[in-house]
Amino acid sequence: MDGTAGVSGHRHADEALLDDPDRLAERDPGGMLRFTASAGAQVRESAALAAEANLSVLTDDLRPRAVVVAGIGTAARTGDVLATVAGPRCPVPVISHRSAGVPGWVGAADVVIAVSASGRSPEALGAAEAAHRRGARLVAVGAPDSQLQSVAERARAPFIPVPRRAPARASLWALTVPVLLAARSLGLVKVNEADLAETAARLDADADRCRSTAESFVNPAKSLALGLAGSIPIVWGSSPLATVAARRFGDTLSANARYPVVSGALGEAGRGRVGLLDGVFGGLFESARDIFADPGSDDGDGDATRLRLVILRDGGLNAEDDTDEPLAVEERRADAVQTLAERRGVRCDVVTAEGGSALERLASLTAVPDFASVYLALAHGLDPMAVPAITEMKELANQ
Repeated sequence: MDGTAGVSGHRHADEALLDDPDRLAERDPGGMLRFTASAGAQVRESAALAAEANLSVLTDDLRPRAVVVAGIGTAARTGDVLATVAGPRCPVPVISHRSAGVPGWVGAADVVIAVSASGRSPEALGAAEAAHRRGARLVAVGAPDSQLQSVAERARAPFIPVPRRAPARASLWALTVPVLLAARSLGLVKVNEADLAETAARLDADADRCRSTAESFVNPAKSLALGLAGSIPIVWGSSPLATVAARRFGDTLSANARYPVVSGALGEAGRGRVGLLDGVFGGLFESARDIFADPGSDDGDGDATRLRLVILRDGGLNAEDDTDEPLAVEERRADAVQTLAERRGVRCDVVTAEGGSALERLASLTAVPDFASVYLALAHGLDPMAVPAITEMKELANQ
């Protein structure tokens, strides 16, 4: 391969495309928009499948010393969700493990949750095998009739079959719900059926707001995509929950739209990365721009790249929540960063969490960004389902 095989699209976003549902459908032959809209259905289906699995065996033994969630990519992100939903008062550590095998200290006192959308990722398979050898309790989540299911059956461990109806990166909720319900059986999280139902309803409602037939001026995902077009996105979360959503947005922007992204926690950003706002793509660029120019024009700098800040704000369920730091501190920090951006002319989008549970609030912070990453890809003429570099990387790595 010459490094460009299968690569298509255009550098500048076609804004008009986003308000043409027929052209959108033509540019999305694999149906990534449809898969993204299935998030609510994923919650309901996975909850039903987990209820049919024999998770009650997890309650037979004592509380584990630690829980390791093993996988790669979106599968590993489920561990981050679990740790965040469990919160700082979780009685045991929850660790996301993103390489084959398990940490050296894992033993009979621990639980390993191996997650793979395909059921064949080396990371999940290696973790499941290692957990079985070391006598750790195992739970496996993945495609039915897969290698991962075979390992779970040999280990006589619970297996939650998740039919692969979408690419892994569009299956966050299908993979996350079984992990949460396994943790509930271990006594680590309080996620009830009402939380799941409200989360699914939230995802359904956001999918309706972000549907392809809704025009850009009323569609929050299309508006966010157009704001990000041609920029270097910086996505920061104001709380641990919002930070998981921020990193998820970084994942989807990179995989779907092929955009380079800086993502992470706003607290960490304040210790150094906030300096990006002063740099050559931030304040230095904006200070040289004609303030009287049309906001939609770069005034001669058509190829200039600038920062675009996205802040995901949580706000917490109430001021008495058990959090790593006071809610007021998170809020002041988010306000301060928005002010810094405004002073430097760096444009900023804010997505604010809504909902009555941690899970629903997380859903409210991921739904619109997930759609935005797909719309941004389509605006550039990219097929969000087909990523030639990933295919080529697998071929080269397996030679």
